[in-house]
Amino acid sequence: MRSDVTRNLGRTAAMAAFVFSTVLGTHCVQAQTYPNRPIKLIVGFPPGGSSDATARLLATALADKLGQPVVVENKAGANTVIATQYVRSQPADGYTLFSVSSSFAINPALQKLNYNIYKDFTPVALLGVIPLWLVTPNQVPVKSVGELVSLAKAQPGKLAYASYGAGSAGHLASELLLSMTKTNMIHVPYKGTGPAIVDVIGGQVTMMMPTVASSLTLVKEGKLRAIAVSSSKRVSAVPDVPTIAESGVPGFELVAWESIQVAAGTPPAIVFRLNTAIRDIVASPGFREKLIKLGIEPETKMASNDVAKFIRSEAEKFEKIIRERNIKAE
Repeated sequence: MRSDVTRNLGRTAAMAAFVFSTVLGTHCVQAQTYPNRPIKLIVGFPPGGSSDATARLLATALADKLGQPVVVENKAGANTVIATQYVRSQPADGYTLFSVSSSFAINPALQKLNYNIYKDFTPVALLGVIPLWLVTPNQVPVKSVGELVSLAKAQPGKLAYASYGAGSAGHLASELLLSMTKTNMIHVPYKGTGPAIVDVIGGQVTMMMPTVASSLTLVKEGKLRAIAVSSSKRVSAVPDVPTIAESGVPGFELVAWESIQVAAGTPPAIVFRLNTAIRDIVASPGFREKLIKLGIEPETKMASNDVAKFIRSEAEKFEKIIRERNIKAE
């Protein structure tokens, strides 16, 4: 009896080892031959925006690096949820990449989703962070964060601020600033950055926190006043603009970012190859310069597991702001 049990256990162990070695061998072969056909890079926004522009830059460079075409496909809608659902449904073989922004980590705290950003996806690389900045109309007599806070506290609940959508990074950054400075302002959400900035310039709202790239030209032309940036360090494109943290709100930091993800289950060797290729691309001087012009501070140090930790940390930060400030999706 005991010998039968022993033989059965032996056969089970042998079968498990065979299956494991077969799967491992398959993954190794896949990694060695990857890529041998075109790759899709999915973007959750329409063509023409900064996320789309960044993805197209990467697609061109990645195609040269890997020796296969990388085709950008835009699947806009539902604040990137449609694109996220699509990528989750694709084979986990490294031939469908997903360009994600911070909305990827914000959405789970705003709505019920039929996917899990941790279980259904594997981070590949972080291209860089996208600083926001605090801008005001020229009609508003403030030139620093302290002056803006004083103005708002003198008129509690009467001044308004714009965002490019409820639950956007700009909305969360504004609410974080109000919370940390114990200030009260009215939120006015817009359908996109363009319409919001028009009303900021016109003085209909007191402030806004768009990305640096989306409003840099307007600031340089003197149509908007830049007060401070939202990142922990000053921004390469505007080194003379102080951070919010150094402007009297210590510890303040909230940025957007761009990351590449794949469906969970993609062979680790393929993830590693993609991570290495993308980090090499971002580290190249020419590509770095292009990212900086798009308002992105390049990141080249993170391996895939570091990106996973970063995104989890960001999601927890976003969830805390959304919960404490009772932010609702549109």
